[in-house]
Amino acid sequence: MLVARSVALFCLAALLEIGGAWLIWQGVREHRGWAWAGAGIIALGAYGFVATLQPDAEFGRILAAYGGVFVAGSLAWGMVADGYRPDRFDVAGALICLVGVAVIMYSPRGR
Repeated sequence: MLVARSVALFCLAALLEIGGAWLIWQGVREHRGWAWAGAGIIALGAYGFVATLQPDAEFGRILAAYGGVFVAGSLAWGMVADGYRPDRFDVAGALICLVGVAVIMYSPRGR
């Protein structure tokens, strides 16, 4: 159950961070207005709080592992929101990152 909670929190964090950055991009680069950018700033702030809910107490470990989730999530976001078509190297890289997440977060440790 602890792993499932952690994975869900990583997914929520990715949604907030990637979505927030995308909203800012839309507001500024696509000229949709400051309301979009403001919503993005709020989402990015919420991401920071979600990271604190991870069961592991090590900030560096959580942020390092989240980096792998961010890589894979960014590619997925691009596919859904912008019609991006990842190639086999994108997919392979994302899978490698997710394996790294599993090793960092869920390997048994003697404490």
